Amino acid sequence: MILKERTKPEELEILLALKPRMELGETATINLYTLEKGYEGEVQFDHWFTNYTPESLIINDLLLELNGTHFQIDSLVITQDRLHLFEVKNLEGDYYLDGDKFKTAAGAEIKNPLHQLSRAESLLKQLLKNLGLYVSLEPNLVFINPEFTLLQAPVKSPIVLPTQLNRFMDKMNRTSSKLTNKQTKLAEALLSLHIKKSPFTRVPGYELDSLRKGVICEGCGGFLEGFDRYNLKCSHCGAKESIDAAVLRTIKNYRLLFPGQKVTTSVIFEWEDGVLPIKTIRRVLKQNFLVQGECRSTFYE
Repeated sequence: MILKERTKPEELEILLALKPRMELGETATINLYTLEKGYEGEVQFDHWFTNYTPESLIINDLLLELNGTHFQIDSLVITQDRLHLFEVKNLEGDYYLDGDKFKTAAGAEIKNPLHQLSRAESLLKQLLKNLGLYVSLEPNLVFINPEFTLLQAPVKSPIVLPTQLNRFMDKMNRTSSKLTNKQTKLAEALLSLHIKKSPFTRVPGYELDSLRKGVICEGCGGFLEGFDRYNLKCSHCGAKESIDAAVLRTIKNYRLLFPGQKVTTSVIFEWEDGVLPIKTIRRVLKQNFLVQGECRSTFYE
């Protein structure tokens, strides 16, 4: 049973929303690529893990804190006798371990994911001890991308390579698990400590006046222009989208980038650059949001 679904990180959502509206610098562009690649791998992991059959409680994207130190857990699977801690990586290409260092085939050193896994394991053990919870913890570093190879991989390690995924799942499925109230309380305790707002978010500064206005195509990221009675059509990729769906997406986009600002008909009309009639925006707002204020002071929540 999945107790906490995986969601796209807010930092990734913001960067994706900014990408067509401004020039992202090199740092933000690299960060966007890394976040997209990581999330894509986690989604692939979730798809693979649907083959897991024993009774379990699954918590995804768990952000915890211990003595001022934050740590992220990609997936935590609670079974009858243990916690399975999964660190998921979506690397591709050839890599190797050089002692304590993790390197590409060309010799470039990158952050060692084994260190990340060890750090999360250590902090989680301490947290569980502080809570008076004693349970076996099994850490695993899963390389989900089929194009990944780890040369000179150690025989005994928590690493699960792409070629080992099916066998690893078969082994997990052979272990029986029957959940009790003990596992439920453990899950509830961890969920209650989850930090919703990540302190690690890194996005470039931006202001409303400096961002490009318009309705963005959900398919290709271009700007939508032509529309008929019911649909908007992208001149770049040919995709069509209903007017109502496009307006709702545009409103969501604005609220994501400017969470502290009031949403009004005129604000959204300006945000979508007048592509759609203001009466259409007003109708969609009234149908989908709570009206606050009156006349010129009307806004929507």
